[in-house]
Amino acid sequence: MQVRFRRDRGPGGQNRNKVETGVIVTFTPLGIQASATERRTQAENRRVALFRLRLQLALQHRSEYTEMLPSGIWCDRLRGKQIQVNSSHQDFPALLAEALDVIAGSEWNIPLAAERLRVSNSQLIRLVKSHPPALVKLNQELEDRGFSPRR
Repeated sequence: MQVRFRRDRGPGGQNRNKVETGVIVTFTPLGIQASATERRTQAENRRVALFRLRLQLALQHRSEYTEMLPSGIWCDRLRGKQIQVNSSHQDFPALLAEALDVIAGSEWNIPLAAERLRVSNSQLIRLVKSHPPALVKLNQELEDRGFSPRR
């Protein structure tokens, strides 16, 4: 992973012209990149950029789903057949990645993926829908396979 800093647009008045508060984080093995410039400090921008990078990785990189059981982090967030996580929580990218990996491993069969993850179909779609680019990706994959898109 590579982290670079730059002077860029954003809050800070004169400070933004003098201090490199903008952060660009690149996951070098895959070339996936995320940046943040909207905060006043480099540390805050780094935290935001890393979160965005994790979301990009969750969206763009598929891991082969081989386990039949949900992960520990997934089970910790499971309440009955509901998965409870806010889209701004640090666990969200990992949960989104797992959901997309299981959906892809189930050949984009939503009911089968939901059963494997021990959630309802609507809860699985709600999780994916809470990150709009993930819903776009899901619908694109479903349409490519002749399934109807989700809303």
